[in-house]
Amino acid sequence: MQIRSVQAVFCSVLFLTAVDSQGAERPNFIVLIADDIGYDDLGCYGSMDARTPRIDALAKEGLRFSNAFLTASSCSPSRASIITGRYPHNNGEAAELHRPIPGHLPSVSGILRDHGYYAALAGKNHMTWAETSVKQVPTKAFDKIYPPKIKGNSGGHGNWIRALEEAPTDKPFFLWLAALDAHRVWDGNLEWDEDRFGAKHDADTVILPPALLDTPQTRFDFASYMNEVTRFDHYVGRVVDWLKENDRFNNTYLIVISDNGRPFPRAKTRLHDDGMKTCFIGTGPTIAGRGAVSDSLISVIDIAPTLCELAGAKGSATFQGRSLSPVFKDVEAGIRRYAFSEHNWHDYEALGRSVRDGRYLYIVNERPQFALQGPADSVASRSFQDLLAAHKAGKLVSPVHQDIFQAPRAKTELYDTEADPHQIHNLAGNPRLAKVEKQLAAALEFWREETADSTPAEISADYFDNETGKRL
Repeated sequence: MQIRSVQAVFCSVLFLTAVDSQGAERPNFIVLIADDIGYDDLGCYGSMDARTPRIDALAKEGLRFSNAFLTASSCSPSRASIITGRYPHNNGEAAELHRPIPGHLPSVSGILRDHGYYAALAGKNHMTWAETSVKQVPTKAFDKIYPPKIKGNSGGHGNWIRALEEAPTDKPFFLWLAALDAHRVWDGNLEWDEDRFGAKHDADTVILPPALLDTPQTRFDFASYMNEVTRFDHYVGRVVDWLKENDRFNNTYLIVISDNGRPFPRAKTRLHDDGMKTCFIGTGPTIAGRGAVSDSLISVIDIAPTLCELAGAKGSATFQGRSLSPVFKDVEAGIRRYAFSEHNWHDYEALGRSVRDGRYLYIVNERPQFALQGPADSVASRSFQDLLAAHKAGKLVSPVHQDIFQAPRAKTELYDTEADPHQIHNLAGNPRLAKVEKQLAAALEFWREETADSTPAEISADYFDNETGKRL
């Protein structure tokens, strides 16, 4: 009897040792999320202004996606979509800004916690879960949540290294490291450190996006934004340095993305690429082709099922994305024919849906009577106010500028994103592209039916003045 007990204890020790060993070998995950940074405002995505050496270097060590898209160009709906792996309208109230995720929906981080992972959030959160009456409540998303700001650093990255240092060493980890850069207002100017970030961007030399007017105020506004892009880059580099110094880099998957487009007119909240396209850089143990670029069409809802598969965990039946693992192994592999996005209330009444096939973008405006001027903080900016003044004076002649104030808008829009990267020329109704338009319209309609999307008669109305950006 005593021999049996000794044998049982010995077997138990062997089993627990094996489990610990497997746990140590499982990969870590870090999702680094920028706030309001346009996909093409990074050096590795072609920006002539950007000073983003650390992200550019990371892209050379891993895989950069050129056709990665968000499901919403709006802060909290976008983040909720990423962490639940679901389209915004399938996240209930969370489809709109500042609203909670339904409590019965699991998160990718909660599922990883169920499988032995430690999960923490450091930086901008902007996600809440509503209470639920279901008996089996999903595991909470995070073991620990760090404050977004520390003294001298309002950019959301002040606790990133602390989160890494405090992660337990006997478990693999999932870290959601979310910056407040480059969300307005520009506190980066006030906290600038030339020793770490270099000189500030020169307002006289920055290259403005086509939607902006070339004025001194707008130039200062855009240069201030680019300062925060550089600050974000610096802290991404510090995370990479920590991982390498502590021998954790090779067993960690890093994903660098943004939650929506830059906070300027004709970008954030738009269904066009300047609002909905995102940078997407990944490094990790199974990612092939160092420095490769994949043109494969992907969506941020593909992140959740990907991480679960890589962790050896069963993904949730609620996930609506597809695993990126095939593309990680072969950069030319395709996992989806279409990417779908949506725009719901974000400061102003709006409802729109879109579908992309990698080249063409098709948009349906369900509130065509309203102009798409952008979120309230952008409307209050000098960049928008300069445009508004020129618009009222009848001095806006460029189609891209006029589009910001166009009302009513076309019910449908079609763009060739290769020939027209800023989507200025609406080709809807063009006989030459009738087949393309019909296919995309059918795909969008099928997706809306399949995901139980709807066009409600009444939705949230404007909360802010559409000329000043002030709360009504």
